Amino acid sequence: MNAAQSHIADAGAVVSARGLRKAYKNKVAVAGADFEIGSGRIVGLIGPNGAGKTTALKAILGLTPFEGELRVLGKDPRTQRDELMNEVCFIADVAVLPRWIRVGEAIDFVAGVHPRFDRARCERFLANTQLTPKLRVREMSKGMIVQLHLALVMAIDARLLVLDEPTLGLDILYRKQFYQRLLEDYFDEDKTILVTTHQVEEIEHILTDVLFIRDGRIVLDAPMDEVADRYTEILVGADALEAARAMGPIDERALPFGKTVLLYDGVPRSTLAALGETRNPGLADLFVATMKGTYA
Repeated sequence: MNAAQSHIADAGAVVSARGLRKAYKNKVAVAGADFEIGSGRIVGLIGPNGAGKTTALKAILGLTPFEGELRVLGKDPRTQRDELMNEVCFIADVAVLPRWIRVGEAIDFVAGVHPRFDRARCERFLANTQLTPKLRVREMSKGMIVQLHLALVMAIDARLLVLDEPTLGLDILYRKQFYQRLLEDYFDEDKTILVTTHQVEEIEHILTDVLFIRDGRIVLDAPMDEVADRYTEILVGADALEAARAMGPIDERALPFGKTVLLYDGVPRSTLAALGETRNPGLADLFVATMKGTYA
């Protein structure tokens, strides 16, 4: 465990997993994963299809049995799920609200199932929109559906918000709107957000921490500022390529006009700067490099 993780553990982790394992009949979905998520963090759980993301989320939410040790807000999801759900909000996909439901009915439903739902807060969010109580989902644009879902979510005073591919099926404008509103109107130092998505570039700027999962194992667990310090990309010309390769990159990709981008883990930036232009890698490029071979 690194210093940052120790600090999180000392502060009281919102989620703490030790040897988390889940096996189905012919497949191990989560293979002894260890990780911690601290309070007031926005954490991206990122991995290819079948890597174990959804299974890990189901374990955290008490929706599937598992082996190993897992504590969520100090509770065991297997035996204390009812208590846990009082402090957790889970959103799978903002595009799946029933098309027949009216705005007022959606508010009534959430108010009936979540004890920490604040109806007045929800209605304040909706007051700035064109949404009226009798309007049905099928009569709304995608942007209006996002507004309704955000109002429902942000009116729940949950300590942990779990988002599993929340903007699936929405175009880029509404995806950006969703995350921006979440950041501006919902998130604070007492709340924690755990999000999975395939659109890595769109959440990169809001994350405080990242977890890469591959084949049921956590292969990267770090705060974003540590990722920026640890990994470096360098853009080199053909004349410096062999010297750059000699420094042990973990990945490389060719660009037009004889340029190559190489990615390094733990090599001092000052050492690399003599060979070419250095920069922080994007999270998507780091993900692709880490997952090489997964799609073979």
